[in-house]
Amino acid sequence: MRTALLVWGLLSAGPAPDLVDAAAAVPGLVVELRYAQADNAFHQAFYPARARCLLLRKVAARLLRAAEAVQAHGYRLKAWDCYRPHAVQWLMWAAVPHRGYVADPHTGSHHNRAAAVDVTLVALDGTEVPMPTPFDTFGPAARHDAPVPADVAARRALLLRAMEDAGFKKNRMEWWHYEAPEAHGAPLLDVPLD
Repeated sequence: MRTALLVWGLLSAGPAPDLVDAAAAVPGLVVELRYAQADNAFHQAFYPARARCLLLRKVAARLLRAAEAVQAHGYRLKAWDCYRPHAVQWLMWAAVPHRGYVADPHTGSHHNRAAAVDVTLVALDGTEVPMPTPFDTFGPAARHDAPVPADVAARRALLLRAMEDAGFKKNRMEWWHYEAPEAHGAPLLDVPLD
């Protein structure tokens, strides 16, 4: 983190962001950063292999509340994406320049502000449970109102309720994407993930 803050100092005249590793801040959080591997919608790794799930401290506290809520129902949260460096946003936009699925890097994403997280539910032992679609499914099946089997709908609703009760706002196009109010006024960041 010390190196990241030194790099931040070179890139910005403002104060260093208060970033925390969500894996340490949220006990039981499963982290599988999809953009640190080629198994994603872009078919390429954008993050280093040792990338961490970084979030603004207040956003991580919100995620902790959501994690505690789903744990009471027999699930854990799994994070697919957290903070995303602004430079990576430009690479994603070059690959898929489609607003609604990839944020325009000119304005940036809440991920670039460390105030958004892509999450799903897993069983308490970490095993996958059926959810509406795979991560980064671009299309109507990923919407919060897409028809799904009853058990999947119940898990999607549980995730939504836990995240909204913790203060996150859903993205209607992606059942896994949630944004925190701390994004408003937060700067675009280019802090390294490792």
